[in-house]
Amino acid sequence: MFMRKLPYGISDYERLVENDYYYIDKTKYIEELENLPEPYIMFLRPRKFGKTLFTSTLENYYDLKKADKFDKLYKNTYIGKNPTKLKNKYYILKFNFSGIDTSNEETTMKGFKGKIASSVKTFVEKYGMNFFVNTEDEAEGILDNLIKAFGIQKPNEKIYVIIDEYDHFANELLGFNTNQFKNLVSKNGKIRKWYEILKEGTESVIDRIFITGVAPITLDSLTSGFNIGSDKTQNAKFNEMMGFTKDELITMMQELELSKQEQEEILPIMKENCDGYKFALDGREKIYNSNMCLYFLNNYIEQRKIPNQLIDVNIASDYSKLGRMLDLCRGEEREKIIEKTVSGEGIVGEITAKFNPAIEFTEKDLVSMLFYLGYLTIEDEVVGYPKLNIPNKVMKEIYSDYFLQVLRQNVGWVIEENYSEIATEIALEGKIDKLVKLAHRYLENLSNRDYVKFDEKYVKLIFYCIAMNLKVFRLKSEMEVQRKYPDILLIPKDKSKDYKAVMIEFKYLKKDEANLLQEKQKEAKKQIEEYAEFEEIKEIPNLNKYTVIAVNDKIYVEKI
Repeated sequence: MFMRKLPYGISDYERLVENDYYYIDKTKYIEELENLPEPYIMFLRPRKFGKTLFTSTLENYYDLKKADKFDKLYKNTYIGKNPTKLKNKYYILKFNFSGIDTSNEETTMKGFKGKIASSVKTFVEKYGMNFFVNTEDEAEGILDNLIKAFGIQKPNEKIYVIIDEYDHFANELLGFNTNQFKNLVSKNGKIRKWYEILKEGTESVIDRIFITGVAPITLDSLTSGFNIGSDKTQNAKFNEMMGFTKDELITMMQELELSKQEQEEILPIMKENCDGYKFALDGREKIYNSNMCLYFLNNYIEQRKIPNQLIDVNIASDYSKLGRMLDLCRGEEREKIIEKTVSGEGIVGEITAKFNPAIEFTEKDLVSMLFYLGYLTIEDEVVGYPKLNIPNKVMKEIYSDYFLQVLRQNVGWVIEENYSEIATEIALEGKIDKLVKLAHRYLENLSNRDYVKFDEKYVKLIFYCIAMNLKVFRLKSEMEVQRKYPDILLIPKDKSKDYKAVMIEFKYLKKDEANLLQEKQKEAKKQIEEYAEFEEIKEIPNLNKYTVIAVNDKIYVEKI
């Protein structure tokens, strides 16, 4: 039986259909969007969640030039069987603002204008308009002249404007050059003026607008003159519009002819690493990152085994920008956010719908920004407010790396981390000497001031973040599950090898409590022996048990 290809890296809907790539049908949301009373929609999602493919799906559906291809493109979809009254009714003017050189203000504006000119040229050539794109004009002038010319040449027609990655270049600038960001979005900024022209176009030839991006970081800044858009980002009805639901993922695996046994093996791993996203407080279910899933399955089908690298390097590089965003906050606020999220405690509060860092970037804004970027997600509800936490293991690894980086900055010198040696010692010998030694290097070099805030959770956090980097192990932690459970449990991923497993229980004492060391060791030993009686723990082969007591910057290890 012919197996359809996975659309990993494919964001052109027409190409996807014509080349028989597998497509998870999201077209029912075309109908949902069209039935909204608001014609100008803003919808935000993190990177690699299928935004560009969805805008391409909209483009092909509404483009009057694609009317003769409608059956071919949509016959196997919901919208193909339930077409709306506006199908193939519009001239499509599409912009994509990714890939702009943000080296400085000049290159950013040049890139922005280049994107506008290129999109307008494509529009003019596609629809046979008599219009010259004057690249000497400013970006807002090019758009304004097109709108006027269209109104004269096509007086009875309407335009559907689609903007993908509307905030991409602005987010890049915000991460490393806030002054240039402020100049671009100021009252007299060229980008802001362009959006004002777009708004004016809705009074004549622009009938509908759909804008996607990652964050509302520029909504208040860029679009003060564009105050007509309706933001559906946190609307429960559209929670599953992008990304994959569990049922959609299972259906895809069945279509790919993965056996029941294979599905049962890989689904928990995909859930642990790709799932966990919820964008609306009343959202029906959590969502899998679509790009992560396609990368995983593409590699699995090719190799017929779990990929060694569970995340695409392209996604990893995108999410490495976490540090840039956290660095916008003051040190204490930044570290508080890291500690609360990595420890599993989470952060309760409102999610800011629009914010302007040109005025001030508060802790609340930073937490909201992390939500929009996909570093945090809605885990639960507390008295009507969302509780935000890290969505999955992949994101936890990125946070852990950043937490250790912050600690290295605090100690003021380089700490060498040889994770392969630590993993080898644990896997082959069941020892944690090298793990303890690295953790001790962090502890002994932190200033006395830092020990004021130290507690068991903080010390545990250091061990946890180091353990997150030991790729041959599956890390389970009390911090993750929030119940009676060992502090850290390292279980080998490869069950076919005779690797050792490790369970660790932590305690912490301040310097003036050193006389309580033996008492704490007994307490930790009792706890770890209780955990060892759990059926789940008994089933783990080659398990080595340790208690670790930190007294200020000293660490005492006892094997049980």
